[in-house]
Amino acid sequence: MSDHERSAGSGRLVTGMAWVVLLLGLWLWGRQVTDIRQGISAPTTGDMAAVGRPPDMELPPAARPLGGASPQRLDIPDLGVQAPVVARGLDGQGAIDPPPFDQAGVVGWYAAGVKPGAAGTALMVGHVDTETRPAVFYKLSSLRPGERIRVVRDDGKVADFTVDDIRVLPRDRFDARQAYGQRESGRAELRLITCGGSFDRASRSYTANVVVSAYLTGTGR
Repeated sequence: MSDHERSAGSGRLVTGMAWVVLLLGLWLWGRQVTDIRQGISAPTTGDMAAVGRPPDMELPPAARPLGGASPQRLDIPDLGVQAPVVARGLDGQGAIDPPPFDQAGVVGWYAAGVKPGAAGTALMVGHVDTETRPAVFYKLSSLRPGERIRVVRDDGKVADFTVDDIRVLPRDRFDARQAYGQRESGRAELRLITCGGSFDRASRSYTANVVVSAYLTGTGR
């Protein structure tokens, strides 16, 4: 087995420390917490994902928030992602329970939080990989401001979000406000979160989280 493959196997054992760090965010923000475990090498490492938003970039205005409706599918056209969304709660340790590894193409939505398209910040998580193959958020950090995310809802509407920020947040200096807090009051916002940084073999955890922030800019059917 190669080091590459061993890293993937180790990634599936990462639970305790990662969950504890993100559980702190749940305490701080009341209704929101998320984490994903990463295995094989993916484009979520280093500073390449910490691009933020170019200061001179013009983005579309925010659309009026929608009423509450549950998400059914997440589309990220620039990544070729079309993934079913399942509601997830908290596990026995008080952290969000992600989709099982045998559902690597499924996105988890924290159902006790905000519904995508409604005012506030909705949270979605997805695995980067399994022991054998990339998963739904394998290329998440390659998103850039201005690109689109679409959420198909169970009311027949499609919530169109525009990416406005991509960050890598180190876990040893985890900032719950950046990860979970609403960027602008009154908007409908969306966070997609997965692991980033490097795999620390000593602590059996990853050093950062990739956080993609988007906001509602339109609706369709």
